[in-house]
Amino acid sequence: MAEHKNTSFSRPGGYAMPSGATQGQRKAAVDLPKADIRLYGDSAPGYTPRCRTDLTPRFHAADPDTRVYIGDCRDVLASLPARGEVDLIFADPPFNWDVPYDEWRDGMPRVEYERFTFEWLDACIEALAPHGSLWVNIPDDTAAETVVHLKRRGLTMINWCVWHFRFGQNRESSFIMSKVHALYFVRDAARRTWNADAVLEPSDRATIYSDPRTMAKATNKGMRVPMDVWYGQYWGRIQGNNKERRHLHHNQIPEVYLERVIRSCSNPGDLVLDPFLGSGTTGTVARALGRRSIGIEFSAANAESAWERIVEVGMIRTGDASDRSSAIFQPRKKRRKTPVTP
Repeated sequence: MAEHKNTSFSRPGGYAMPSGATQGQRKAAVDLPKADIRLYGDSAPGYTPRCRTDLTPRFHAADPDTRVYIGDCRDVLASLPARGEVDLIFADPPFNWDVPYDEWRDGMPRVEYERFTFEWLDACIEALAPHGSLWVNIPDDTAAETVVHLKRRGLTMINWCVWHFRFGQNRESSFIMSKVHALYFVRDAARRTWNADAVLEPSDRATIYSDPRTMAKATNKGMRVPMDVWYGQYWGRIQGNNKERRHLHHNQIPEVYLERVIRSCSNPGDLVLDPFLGSGTTGTVARALGRRSIGIEFSAANAESAWERIVEVGMIRTGDASDRSSAIFQPRKKRRKTPVTP
């Protein structure tokens, strides 16, 4: 079916924006919890969280309030005083790829890993405020199960983003993996925090084509909300001699990734939680941007290293990706009009 020009826009040009995807996701959030959806992990024995009445953070700093707890995130989340009050959760869980995460066993049987995934997701949902947002960083082999579980729990999917990087692990048996999924869900789409202006970037229309239509907008001339595939300078995997790298930590996420998530989905003073703190990227960026934060880490050694980064090293690339074009082509040269010979 051909796409028809939308003449009802208040700005020049443009096409109709289909509303079906957004409406469909909101309807799914209502309908799917009623469906009898079964996943492989449902058949594994469940985990009973060890509720702790004496839960105290191992590390704590003020201005803004920053806390790090040590333990299984399912236990900590079940006992968390701020349960039901968290504005934003970002989770980058173990991928079950036999990575040496200090004390964590990263090689569960598949059925156990899926059950573990559903359990920590449920604990995160219970920790979210009614207007809260949940982001999950997850690879291909568990993305579908994560999406289905969050939908059957009644959350609304806002975006299925992709973090693209250029240096995936070399292999010859299949195409090289160069992406991870960034899943953006909310409890209530009508009440979510969304700060589009905080993450704008130069649009291709402005940087490549010098299109006058983008400069004719009433606001944010030449700018756009980022696309749902994230890439560019400072967006690569943290490895080698990268300034952000924390040695002895695996699968470290770049600061610009967390900066985009935190700026767009929370406000200064809000509470941000990471159930798998790792190298401390979430806490580091949250603190730099004036957000309160809670980090949970299974390994005491990793937690200590993350805390050093959060309170002593701090964020290295604050604003480095702001106002930076993600265009993949050079600017087009304007054609000179050939004078008409009488």
